[in-house]
Order: sequence, then C-alpha cells, then structure tokens
Amino acid sequence: MSAASAPDLHQTVVAVRAQIETGCAALRAAYEVRALTTPLLHGRAALVDAAIVRLWQNCHIPARVALVAVGGYGRGELFPCSDVDLLILLEEPPDDELGTILSTLVSALWDIGLAIGHSVRTIDECLDAAEADITVQTNLLEARLLTGDTALFEQFGKRYYAQLDAQAFFRAKLLEREQRYARYNDTPYALEPNCKESPGGLRDLQLLGWIARAAGLGHNWRELARRRLITGNEANDLRGCERFLQHVRIGLHYLTGRAEDRLLFDYQERLAQVMGIQANAAKRASEILMQRYYLTAKKLTQINGILLLNYGGEILPGRESPAIVIDAHFQAVRELLDIRDDKVFEHHPSALLDCFLLLQQRSELKALTARTLRALWLSRVHVNAAFRADPENRAKFLAIFQQKRGIVHAFRWMNQSGILSRYLPPWRKILCQMQHDLFHAYTVDQHTLLVLRNMRRFTMGEHAHEYPLMTRLILGFEQHWLLYVAVLFHDIAKGRGGDHSTLGMADAREFCETHGLPTEDTELVVWLVRHHLTMSHVAQKEDTSDPQTIQRFAAIVGDERRLAGLYLLTHADIRGTSPKVWNGWKGKLLEDLFFATQRLLRGATPQQALRLDDRIDYAQQILRYHGLRNGIEEALWKRLDTVYFMRHSAEEIAWHARMLYFQVDVAKPVVKTRVTDEDTGMQVMVYAPDQKNLFLRLTGFFSRMGFSILEAKVHTTRHGYALDSFILQNTDDDEDNYRDIVSLIEHDLAEVLRTPDKIVRPSPGRLSRQVKHFPITPQISLRADEAGRHYILSITAADRPGLLFDIAEVLASHDIDVETARINTLGERVEDTFLLTGGGLAQEARAIKIERELLERLQPH
Repeated sequence: MSAASAPDLHQTVVAVRAQIETGCAALRAAYEVRALTTPLLHGRAALVDAAIVRLWQNCHIPARVALVAVGGYGRGELFPCSDVDLLILLEEPPDDELGTILSTLVSALWDIGLAIGHSVRTIDECLDAAEADITVQTNLLEARLLTGDTALFEQFGKRYYAQLDAQAFFRAKLLEREQRYARYNDTPYALEPNCKESPGGLRDLQLLGWIARAAGLGHNWRELARRRLITGNEANDLRGCERFLQHVRIGLHYLTGRAEDRLLFDYQERLAQVMGIQANAAKRASEILMQRYYLTAKKLTQINGILLLNYGGEILPGRESPAIVIDAHFQAVRELLDIRDDKVFEHHPSALLDCFLLLQQRSELKALTARTLRALWLSRVHVNAAFRADPENRAKFLAIFQQKRGIVHAFRWMNQSGILSRYLPPWRKILCQMQHDLFHAYTVDQHTLLVLRNMRRFTMGEHAHEYPLMTRLILGFEQHWLLYVAVLFHDIAKGRGGDHSTLGMADAREFCETHGLPTEDTELVVWLVRHHLTMSHVAQKEDTSDPQTIQRFAAIVGDERRLAGLYLLTHADIRGTSPKVWNGWKGKLLEDLFFATQRLLRGATPQQALRLDDRIDYAQQILRYHGLRNGIEEALWKRLDTVYFMRHSAEEIAWHARMLYFQVDVAKPVVKTRVTDEDTGMQVMVYAPDQKNLFLRLTGFFSRMGFSILEAKVHTTRHGYALDSFILQNTDDDEDNYRDIVSLIEHDLAEVLRTPDKIVRPSPGRLSRQVKHFPITPQISLRADEAGRHYILSITAADRPGLLFDIAEVLASHDIDVETARINTLGERVEDTFLLTGGGLAQEARAIKIERELLERLQPH
C-alpha cells in the first residue's frame, strides 16, 4: 500500500482543478447559448467523475476499496454549485495507514474546488445507518460505482436491496414529506419559495423517483406511464415541471455563485432576465417568472398527489379491497372517494360539486382516489357559463359553505383542481398573484384560503382555548357560513387597480344575488367586503380613547351583527397575512374597540362606552389586591387629568400607581419595565420631570437597544412631570430574553435620562431585502382633529432601523409635542399615527415645511 508523493499529488490537484474550471466554464457557455438542462447536469457530473477518478488513481488506493457516488450525484446529475456526495466503501474498517491515505484523498478533493460530503463505511455500517436513518437509506438508493472494487460494490447492492422494505420506505418518505411541507407552511405559494424543498419543488419530483426505484416500479416518467401509474400527458407534464425547476435552480446557482435554492426577492428580477422573461405593461418580469413558478408547483402538486395514491395501491397491502357503492356516480375504495365511471363528469357535470360535498358529509372518506383527482382536473372545462347558471349547481356551491366539516379542504381541493377558478371567474385573476405590499407572505389566492382556515378554526372546539372570544362570537352568529362567503371575496379584486375593497363589492353582490341569498344576507356580505380593512385601520391608527372615534366607528357598523362579523373577519384576515404581522398588542387594540363599540350600540353614552368610571374602580380593585390601602393612589391621581384615564387601561393605571405612589415628586427619573401578558414584548414606563426632546431621546434609546416601538402614550401631569408608556418588541423576534433584560433597561435608560443634553443617534442599519426590491413611496398626512386642539400626523413608509428616531427628530426641531403614537408595523411597511400639539401647526406654511422635511427623512438611506 502506498500513497502518492506530495509534489506529484500537488501537480495533479493543480491540473485537475484547472480541468474542472475549464470544463465548467464550457458547460456554462453552452447552456447560455442553448438552455438545455440535461447536458449541463449530466456534463458536470461526468466532469467531476473524471476528476475524482484521476485523483483516486493518483493516491494509489488499495484494490479492496470502492468509491461510490450517492445522492443526486449518484443519479448522474450535478447542479452548478451542488455538493458532491461520496461513499468510500470498505471491506473492513480502515487501519491507520489506509486512514491516512483516505484523508489525503478527501483533502485533495476539497483542493480541486469541490464541496465534498463524504462517509467512510463498511457494508455492515452502511446497512446499519440505512436502517436507522431514512435520509441515509435514500442516498444509498442511487449509489453509482465510480471506481474501485466492483465485486465489493455489487455485494453492497445485493445486501442493500435485500434489506430494503418498499412498504416501510414508502411510509417513511410520506412522513418525511409531511414534515418538510410543515416547515414551509404546507404551501408552494410563499412569496420567496425554495425551489428545491418547498411543496411543489424539485424534492417532490425526487420523492416520486425514489419511491418508484425502491418499489421496482420504474426509473423514469415514461416507465411509470407504461405501467399506467400516470398517463402519457402526465409524464410529459412532469418532465416539463422538472425542466422548469431545473432552469430556476441552475439560474440561482449561477447568479449567486453558491448552492442557493431560495427564490429571494433579491434574485427574482435578475433570474427572470437570465431566463429570457420580459416584462409587459401589466407585470414585471419577476412577477411573470413567479406566476410561472406557482403554476408549475400547482401542476406538480396535482400530479404528485395522483401518483402517490397510485404508488400506495401498488405497494401497500389491501389494494384489492371491494368498492362500497355510495350513489349512482360514486363509490368508496379504501376510505377514498372514487368515481364509478371514468366519464361521469363528462356525462353529469354537476357531479363535480357532489364530489366535494360527499367528502364533507361522509367522515369515513379521507381523500380522493387517483382517477377521481385526474378526472376532476381534466373535467374542469365543463364548468362553463351554463354550469354556473344552473340553479342546481348554485345550490350545491352554497351548500359547500354550509357543511359542518371539511369546508377548507373542499375549497383547497377546488382551487387545486381548477374548479374554483372556473366557477368564480374573478378568482382566476388572483390565482398565483404575488403581493408586493411587504407584509403579505403568500399569493392572493393562498392568503384567502388561509383566512378561510382561520375563520373555520373559530368554530372548532380544539381551538377554543386559542380564540375564546372569537369562538363565542361565531357560534352565536346566525348563519355564520355567510362569513366564509365574505372571506372568499374580501381580496378578490386585488391587482385590478383602484380600491380592491370597493371593486370587490360588485363581485360579492353579483354572487349573492345570482345565488339567491336574501337581501339582508347579501347586504351583510357586501358590507363586510367593503369594510374588511376599516376596523383594523381604526384600532391601529386612530385614537380609540376619544369618544368621537368610537361614535364614528359605531355609525359605520350600525348593529351588533355587523360588528361581530367584522371583528371576526378582521382577526382572521390579519392572522392570514404573515406569521410576523399578528401580535398580542394588535389583538388587544381590536378587542378594546370591539367592546367599546358594542357597549355604544347597546345604548351606552360614548363616555360610558369607554367605561371610564368602571376603569377607575377596577384599577382601585387591583391596588387593593396588591395590598395597598384605600386612598394611597390619590397623591398621583390628583395630578392626572381625564385624558390620562381615557388613554390607559385599568391595569396600566394600577401599575403606574403601584410604582409611583411613594415617589410622586421624586427628582430623579423613574423607569419601570414589565413583560407583557403573552411574553411577546415588554412595557416600559418613564416618569420624570419633563425635559426637552424627551420623546426623541427615548426613541433613540429603544432603537439602539434593538427594540421596535409598537405603541407610545405620552402624558404630562399637572405638576410638569412626564408619564410616558411604551410597548416594545424585539426586532430579532427573540421572545425568550425579555425577562432577562428588564433590569438592564431600567438601569441604562435611567442613566440616559440623567444627562438631558446628550442625544445619541442610533445606527442607521441596513434596508431589508424586500424594501430594496419593492420600495414604498413615503406618504404623509397632517391635519387638525375635529375639535382643532390637536393635529394628527399619519405616515406610511418602508420600515428601517432608526425610522422613528428620524421622525421624532424632525418634530422636536419644530418644538412639536407627541401626545400619543400608534406604531403599526406590517412586515416591512409602517403605518404610524401621531397625535401632536405645539410647533405652530395651525400655520399652513409651517405645516408644509414640516411635511417636506419628514418626506426627506423618510426616504430610504
């Protein structure tokens, strides 16, 4: 046994590295001239094969060792920046000398520029690892001998396939797929999907190939078609999906120079250009690319479901189970709904809707058979104008909303099979449509289905602990299925230009009237579509401690049924935008507005609706609960006016009193911090003699500490003290460290406030990727309130570090005081509202100057 000398090996490494670089450049040049994926992927694998074998030979590896390609490399496919997975197969564990030689080989492989993933195992070790880990078993499934001991490799193959249990492998891969889907929220329609791992990505195609290979069903799509597991057209569709996704992944690797599989906003526009996609009058090139991607993922998901069902029929026992007749058109086969005749939908188109109704009505049916799925997809063309006008079909479509179970699944099936976009023509326009508003994380159609899921969860006992108020409201809502209709139409007019809430009203009204809904129900649905953003706007951007705000909102709502419906829709809608948009603070704002409006609609005065007297009484009860004697709060409360009690909750009032009753006239700043009820943020109270630029200095401190301000309540007492309260959230979403830094904030902020002349600007930070590629034009509105005593500043802009400090600095430079601030962050977009006094705002020229300065500061750095 001998190894190559160091100089010889070094020369070989240099030569092989140059060979790979030249070969890869030639492959890329050929691909750019004529974009064919197979020559590129197979060509790179062959290039790497030759390089590895040459190094292997140069290292003088012993005869009883085999070098094996595994994983994607074993398939003979290598993307431009993919890892090269190798198995060094041994007859017995290596001794020290062999270990040194193999270490030299692996180092040399890295030196020639390959990203190597390798393992050194005996056959027994391979089989043990495969038994314990489905990932290892899958990698070994595509093992390909590169060089070395052929007999040893053949022995490995025989033992591997003898151990391989196709049924267990099939079940394990389905579980693995389920876990992978869960990591991507079970949808291919995220705005920044992973073209390899997301549902509908390349991994789904690989999954189909692995199962077929393990079960001996075929090695390519044509072989599966010959076995009638898929049709010839479906085989062509799978190859088309595969080619498109390969182009996407190749383009990402070349653009980034690394194994990047995420379609981030940073790459979408450039990738579209690389793939020869041109913008048109209506859409950017990136939007056209992504719509093609989503449609490809949709088609792949559809065929994937059909093929996996057929695999199950071939691989799992009990495939000959007798059919149980349900009616003239359908039967049950192994807990799956099956059509009794392949042409049933062609002869009886209305049975298309019966299919979904039966799934809802018969709990023993888990899903659809492969041939039913295929027939649904192929028969969607029968859903035409005559089908939509048929009263029987209209009644069936409404019945889908009204079932006790399976509503979300039914609409997902209808969307996936193309039935929904055929039945509701406006739905076609939002199918796979991207949303560049910086806070929606999904396409419009998928967002709508998520909102429908959220609304359904309000009715389910297993979710009652999460949404107790919503559950109580929806179960008391007569014909709550009308809310599902409103959900389906609330965003249906997006992307048409203009106000989608107003445009969607027409679609909702036409649907309700053509489907025979009573006038009262029609008006409810249309009203909900028109106002689905109103409650969120009022709760997050207006001063809900002002009785006039509650009065105006109550006048829009009109009655309790509409109020309950709008509250439910608003809650479901916000939760369906993105996992990052919803938080407990927004939930509290909506809940407070709901109850205040409910009391007003039940006959209370505006002041009674805000429950000021009850709030004070409850605050006193809290103080007594904490053991404080009667009247101890008066020292502080006599220095506070009615506005303070209107703008703070009873719990906040009691907290302030507990912290300050013994130090009302203290000269030093008092800073107190507590974690919010749901541990999703913290509340900071600042009490100190009022000082110039206090709000500016506080915003700067919180920004430097890495916190976003969700809400600020600024109050000046009758004796000239500032009593300010802030709700904060960590910008890095780390919820575990709030309790750990309470003392730190209290100490450091107090120190900052003791040096009033020092103002430290926070670091500007970096713009997010979304803002870079989908910028928002800042908008400002500055107007007097109805009483003319305050001014309301509304700002919409792209979020960035230090934004609030810049706003506060402009206001401070004009001696403007901030009384309240509502900081509403929607993903990467902020919609902030400030209640202001001072600064000569009544002078038009002064107000214009302030607006101009704010606009300049709001521009992205």
